[in-house]
Amino acid sequence: MKKTITLSALVLAATATVAFAQNAFITIGSGSTTGVYFPVATGMAKMMNDAGGLRANARSTGGSVFNMNGIKSGELDMAIVQNDVAYYAYKGTGIDAFKGKANPNVRSLAVLYPEVLHVIVRKDAGINTIADLKGKRVVTGDLGSGSEQTAAQVLEAYGLSFSDLGQQLRVSPAQGISLMQDKRADALFYTVGVGASAISQIAQTTDVKLIPVSGNQAASLLKKYPFYVRYNIPAKSYKGQGATVPGVAVQATLVTSSTLDTDTVYKAMKAVFSNEKALKTLHPTLAANYADAKAIQGLPAPLHPGAVKFWKEQGLNVK
Repeated sequence: MKKTITLSALVLAATATVAFAQNAFITIGSGSTTGVYFPVATGMAKMMNDAGGLRANARSTGGSVFNMNGIKSGELDMAIVQNDVAYYAYKGTGIDAFKGKANPNVRSLAVLYPEVLHVIVRKDAGINTIADLKGKRVVTGDLGSGSEQTAAQVLEAYGLSFSDLGQQLRVSPAQGISLMQDKRADALFYTVGVGASAISQIAQTTDVKLIPVSGNQAASLLKKYPFYVRYNIPAKSYKGQGATVPGVAVQATLVTSSTLDTDTVYKAMKAVFSNEKALKTLHPTLAANYADAKAIQGLPAPLHPGAVKFWKEQGLNVK
């Protein structure tokens, strides 16, 4: 009788474990509702829910730095982040929030699309190059954000630092856009997918233009920080943009933690990435840039075992 009870208990425990795995809940960190992260994360959550076996939701957050801290604390299960910020969190370097606090549990799932540095300036501010930002009122992103780090690195390539600005405005992109519209800021750094609604909005309501990051300065930036890639913002991406604007980009990447179990990650990957055509319908930026073959290039941390299993099934050479 004792043996029968023990076996029954084991069966019940195994059944409960399977039920839990089938109903695993995933919270995906995104970013501002005016950016690209949020609609992409929302679409991914819907794909996971529709596939069955998972429950998922997308959460609007402060962006990449917040998301990496959320992954570390367990507040978030997955998140979309800049690949440079994920690298800093994994290594414990680069950004003050991560220095000396490496998170070896960071795991990559897929590279999604380029996140292009948009340097937006008011046409009446007399700014034609990055060098012209000296003495100007410049929105560099939230304190300690990925955008702020990008701004610092680009200014450095042009021989400038934050101390050379007339005023460094450390606010969110949404707040920065309001400052631009109210003529309380001259320029705005914003790292985001091309076509972001926030930039489309300011282009519709304010006389602005995009400033290029190119030439020797761009070359030195790419050499020093290998997570950057060159990216040209196509003409007519925004109202009033008549020509292609040379620039640089990091890459939006879906990440998780090694603490999330392999089966859950595999199911999530299969729900989102099995149908490339469906994935691309989530946002024009994905439609223009995503490809399975690119999804494993430029990863900021090792792939999660669940992702390795999935990508191998897709015929990609991963480990």
